[in-house]
Amino acid sequence: MKIICSREELQKGVNIVSKAVPTRTTMAILECILIDASKNEIKLMANDTELGIETTIIGDIEDRGIIALDAKIFTEIVRKLPDGDVTIEADENFRTVISCEKAKFSIIGKSGEDFSYIPIIPRNEPLVLSMITLKDIIRQTIFSVSTNDNNKVLTGELFDIASNNLRVVSLDGHRVSIRNVELATPYPENKKVVVPGKTLNEVSKVIQGDSEDEISIYITENHIIFEFKKTIVVSRLIDGEYLEIDQMLSEDYETKIKVNRSELLNCIDRASLMATEGDKRPIIMTVNDSNLELQVSSFIGSMDENLEISKEGKNMKIGFNPKFFMDALRVIDEEEISIYMINPKAPCFIKNDKETYMYLILPVNFS
Repeated sequence: MKIICSREELQKGVNIVSKAVPTRTTMAILECILIDASKNEIKLMANDTELGIETTIIGDIEDRGIIALDAKIFTEIVRKLPDGDVTIEADENFRTVISCEKAKFSIIGKSGEDFSYIPIIPRNEPLVLSMITLKDIIRQTIFSVSTNDNNKVLTGELFDIASNNLRVVSLDGHRVSIRNVELATPYPENKKVVVPGKTLNEVSKVIQGDSEDEISIYITENHIIFEFKKTIVVSRLIDGEYLEIDQMLSEDYETKIKVNRSELLNCIDRASLMATEGDKRPIIMTVNDSNLELQVSSFIGSMDENLEISKEGKNMKIGFNPKFFMDALRVIDEEEISIYMINPKAPCFIKNDKETYMYLILPVNFS
């Protein structure tokens, strides 16, 4: 095999597929990036059996073939090559020479025939979103995916599709994040699937966040496929029933406040200085007629601050984990937010009027 491409193009391709290289595996071949130049285009692939990524790069094929190269060393070599055209040449013994300008590396690859190719999955009608929309959805929900593998289904996000609406849900037992997106084209069937949080994290890193280019999402019984530009990401879905969250979502409230998001975020951030990592001290919010008082007290010291608000309903005193509140506030793009409270022992809701986003946060007992 012999191919020639620019270092920039190779670097871009390697960065994309390396997201699917496993950190730990008993199968040495999965620690490789596959270069497939056996046909009329150059494809790079990586696959950890749960997540696979394939991307096509621009270049010339002088001698067709395939080779699997150790991902760690190959990535480092590409990163440190000078700018210019890169030649990759492999012989029948898998000895591979990578050269660019005056730099030349010689490494031993593995047979591409042993590589675990990304499965070919029949495509159905796609769910179509812009790249920027998908990236925003992930950014605004991924932080509340559970990290506890004891309940596997909560390590993923629910994609709930009903006609022209996509609802994406994540929860970890302490908070729930919801994003509702109106689809330009109605999806042909109602569908609920659970997508691994790891997959969504990697997809978010690969796609361009400011691009209005479309991304096609294909959902089958066991897999989800993200296809955009010259890249395909294939992931297994998580088996199991996701928690039914509708019963948690109440329209009732006793107190509603409107407050500046940045001011509240900065205030909670200052208050969290009074709580150490292992100290689970809540921040106490007291809602009065025209202000919101935030207090925290610990063995380090105490902090007290007031914010201007507009209020409907009753006064309220309620405690929260400051981190959970800040996580939600950081990803909301609007500057004025509405917070709904029922009582000191019930979850509060942060949502807008159209409910394009909703964050449910459980309170903490502070008595």
